[in-house]
Amino acid sequence: MELTPEIKDKLDKLQEKYAAMGQDMAAYLDGLLYADFLTYWDYIHLDTLLSLQSPKTPFPDEEIFIMYHQITELYFKLSLHECKQISEHPALTVEFFTNRVKRINAYFNALVTSFEVMVNGMEKEQFLKFRMSLLPASGFQSAQYRMIEISSTDFNRLVDKTKREELLNATLEEKFEHIHWKLGATELASGKQTLTLKQFIDKYAVQFLQLIKEREHTNFSALYLKLEREGKDVTLLADELRKLDLFVNVEWPLSHYKSAVRYLERDPVDIAATGGTNWQKYLPPRFQKKIFYPYLWTETQLEEWGKSWVLSVLKTLV
Repeated sequence: MELTPEIKDKLDKLQEKYAAMGQDMAAYLDGLLYADFLTYWDYIHLDTLLSLQSPKTPFPDEEIFIMYHQITELYFKLSLHECKQISEHPALTVEFFTNRVKRINAYFNALVTSFEVMVNGMEKEQFLKFRMSLLPASGFQSAQYRMIEISSTDFNRLVDKTKREELLNATLEEKFEHIHWKLGATELASGKQTLTLKQFIDKYAVQFLQLIKEREHTNFSALYLKLEREGKDVTLLADELRKLDLFVNVEWPLSHYKSAVRYLERDPVDIAATGGTNWQKYLPPRFQKKIFYPYLWTETQLEEWGKSWVLSVLKTLV
């Protein structure tokens, strides 16, 4: 092969790079010479990935349940990857912010549209049997979803709606004691914290509080308002943030609500969700009124938050 000027230039640059680090380029070239070519399956650790399903029962549909939740967590990780880029950008621009939120919306769109797998993709009889072997584990215990919430809005918006005004000037630690999702993991009969919630808090409370402090001034809401105060054109960014608000706080919870109604609602007695969580009060958006960007919605939209989506879902369940 001819040593073209382009190849020689690249070799010279490599030599400079390794010399600056006190390294011998020839040794690295030997490593490249003897190394195997990279394969797709090695690059994404395919064999490991496909071995991560460990059903607890012999029911075939449990494997569907496991894989879909694993897929969900990977989409959440993609979303948090974008959240970090936005919040830690050294010179954030409206264009960068908008494009990254658009990516997050694409991930949630994939999640919402694919949730039909959970709604109609398993036999009800199988689900109601294998779910009993999963106690007290619950999809409620998704820490990444909570981190997306924390990254998206002012933390006061995540406090239970009955305590928001009262705790407006409280410390972050005090607000965390009344974060909205704690009410979603109470025992239906006694109102006490479930083991599901206690496990979740024990494992992630410190991590959550650290992120809450880190995002106090770099959450999406704070960054949006800062750009707006600077006189930047945030029209397209506002559109994407409204979509994010709906995906995270309306459409994603309602996807779960549809699934819960299909598998857990039984007349005259409703079945508790895995871990004993109070899904009837926790999932419908109209009960929580968790809204990331209230200043981007009209008074009517705020008042009827989630109502039209709930009605559309109920129609499909009749």
